[in-house]
Amino acid sequence: MVNILFLVAIPGINFGTESPQDVSVTLQLLLLLTILSLAPGILIMLTSFTRIIIVLSFVRTGLGTQSMPPNQVLVGLALFLTFFIMSPIFVDINESAVQPYFAGDVTQEEAFDTAVVPIKEFMSKHTREKDLALFFKYNGLEKPESIEDIPLTALIPAFAISELKTAFQIGFVIFIPFLIIDMVVASTLMAMGMMMLPPVMISLPFKILLFVLVDGWYLIIESLLLSF
Repeated sequence: MVNILFLVAIPGINFGTESPQDVSVTLQLLLLLTILSLAPGILIMLTSFTRIIIVLSFVRTGLGTQSMPPNQVLVGLALFLTFFIMSPIFVDINESAVQPYFAGDVTQEEAFDTAVVPIKEFMSKHTREKDLALFFKYNGLEKPESIEDIPLTALIPAFAISELKTAFQIGFVIFIPFLIIDMVVASTLMAMGMMMLPPVMISLPFKILLFVLVDGWYLIIESLLLSF
């Protein structure tokens, strides 16, 4: 029984002397698993996903439709809009870094340095200098001469808070027409002496009607695309 157990090969584990090729494959698999585990964080913090999902959430809150559209629909729409906006960057990374690395033309370090450049260009374009200077000042770093000199440890949080501010600015503009409708309905009900009737119940159909008449979803998506 013991002999049979020792004859069974354990996949991916070799207790003998490993060749350099085996070590390289093992490191590549480890790197791939690490990237996959960090994929949600990368998608949220390094792309346009944050701004899109926050703005879409503001739209639903402004309408006052509670869970309509559902979270799954909003996340799915934000995800595919993110892929659409980021597709030129993904194509650039694939052509300049991924494919040369698979072909063996560049090393892993060179491929990573090349792949980071398009991401840095996108993030720095939508990052406020004030936010970036905050993290440079905290770490005592000197002003970078080029985008390549900006460390990701400072660029990622600066990009995140810049996206949050931009998303909240768009959300504020979205809330204004809905707020006006709520105020008009509440004032009308008070003038009619209907104090016990919730204004939200009356204003909801009017907000939905206004949103449909102006083709609100088209305007929101158009504004998001133009913001990038």
